[in-house]
Amino acid sequence: MVPVSITEPAVRSFLFYSGVLGLKVLSMAFLTARQRMKKKVFANPEDAAAKKSAVVKFDDEDVERVRRAHLNDLENIPLFWVLGGLYLTTGPSAATAITLFRVYTAGRILHTIVYAVTPLPQPARGIAFGVPMMITLYMGVTVASHYLSAF
Repeated sequence: MVPVSITEPAVRSFLFYSGVLGLKVLSMAFLTARQRMKKKVFANPEDAAAKKSAVVKFDDEDVERVRRAHLNDLENIPLFWVLGGLYLTTGPSAATAITLFRVYTAGRILHTIVYAVTPLPQPARGIAFGVPMMITLYMGVTVASHYLSAF
């Protein structure tokens, strides 16, 4: 295992982009709330009762699109945090690690934009999803192959 220090640029980059991604996941709750208010569509009767002409509805297309984007973040970003942290212990070059973290973060933000904010036709969402997924896969393979010799 390669020692990891907070003074290393790759580690600092990972921490910065992890913070950005954490804020991005949190922002999805506000994006969902904004869409619910705009459409006057709520999941709970007490929330609908607080707004005039609001309804309880579980299948509004626009609200569900934002919720799916949020779920996609919750399925993918925590894995990035785990594999990115482990990846740092393999001793990657700082330039490579920083580029991977930067591109991953940009891809996840772009994914939300093309999926939930301004839906665009494929392949926009596929690319915005696929590039970060390939980065996660690369880091996972790197970690597994680096520590394979431990067995």
